[in-house]
Amino acid sequence: MTGWRLLLTRPAAECEELAAVLAAAGIHSSSLPLLETEALPDTDAQRATLLELDRYQAIIVVSKPAARLALERIGRYWPQVPEQPRWFSVGAATAGVLSDYGLAVSYPPQGDDSEALLALSELGQALAASAAPRALIMRGEGGRELIAQTLRERGVAVDYLELYRRYCPVYPADALQQRISVERLNALLVSSAQGLQHLQQLAADAWPAVARLPLLVPSPRVAALAREAGALNVIDCRGASAAAVLAALHARAAPPL
Repeated sequence: MTGWRLLLTRPAAECEELAAVLAAAGIHSSSLPLLETEALPDTDAQRATLLELDRYQAIIVVSKPAARLALERIGRYWPQVPEQPRWFSVGAATAGVLSDYGLAVSYPPQGDDSEALLALSELGQALAASAAPRALIMRGEGGRELIAQTLRERGVAVDYLELYRRYCPVYPADALQQRISVERLNALLVSSAQGLQHLQQLAADAWPAVARLPLLVPSPRVAALAREAGALNVIDCRGASAAAVLAALHARAAPPL
């Protein structure tokens, strides 16, 4: 497995965490964050939602940044988080942030995506406990509408609490190709559809060459988008956690340098 040399493109803090795990497994990595987050300012609407958490049957947290910012702000208004809502996350990594705060969290055992969450029996049970179920989705600005759309079709009232916005850091035009060449990288990792989009944008005219490298992605949806974009060797890790990445790498031989 030590033949792998990965380019990590997650937000800087997440790259640092994953790089440490990979290094412990003898895997070289290099970080070039193609997605960063910036907290949105507090608003009266945000505060009103946070003060009424106990009116929801389910709270769904879609990312680690959403979890961290939500817990920071909840702590201002709730000495103890109310027991009424059940907590859910799209994946294990986000669940870990919430669990460390002392919350009981349900998440899909396989797959870090909206489809897997919507199939989770615990979510259906939580919402069925009320004749007029309500769910709150904590997320970044914008993003997929599948969870809200599906729950509304099931008769659930859904609200959003948007806590941050995403942006792509600015790099020189040849930064990606230089990094791959100088550090002899033989695979890339993206954590989302937006990360994939930013990778293509940074690669620009060099995308056909970059697209020949193995590309690790977190879900079937991002895998499909990557193939549509021309990526020739897509590896679906079926999750965004370090354990999922390591398992995917362990299951196949590294390409020659």
